[in-house]
Amino acid sequence: MKCPLQERAYDALEKLGINFERVDNSPAASMEDCQVIGEKLGTEVVKNIFLCNRQQTMFYLFITRADKPFSTKDFGKALQISRVSFAPADKLMEMLGAEHGAATVFCLLMDPEHKVRYIIDKDVLDSLEYIGCPDGTLTSYMKVPVETLLRIPELSGHTPTIITV
Repeated sequence: MKCPLQERAYDALEKLGINFERVDNSPAASMEDCQVIGEKLGTEVVKNIFLCNRQQTMFYLFITRADKPFSTKDFGKALQISRVSFAPADKLMEMLGAEHGAATVFCLLMDPEHKVRYIIDKDVLDSLEYIGCPDGTLTSYMKVPVETLLRIPELSGHTPTIITV
């Protein structure tokens, strides 16, 4: 049985006419697990990072390259905002319907009130033809064209902010 996020992900792909490949795997939550999955898919599994400010009043879904170190300082500087930290796992589930480790661009489909700001690392768009990402679970990953990162907002209503970090 599919979870609501997973259902929305596959519905969105169908609605937008986006072709994808999928692999099922044991639960994967680390970037090391994702590297193995990426090898199976023949593409890089990108980092999908859910962040918030200290007061937990502003939230961000940030997509970046797997091989790129992440710095909250650099992220904040690129957006000209105060420093951020990783958002609590319960907020990820509550706001975007994903468990810890399963954040994905498809989470935007679970945010109709646009409480989460969508941020993409320009390097992802410039250097990859396809990306690997979870389908909203820890046990299924898919390979989609990188343009999917810009097409999902057509359905979710989010405006992506593209930054260089």
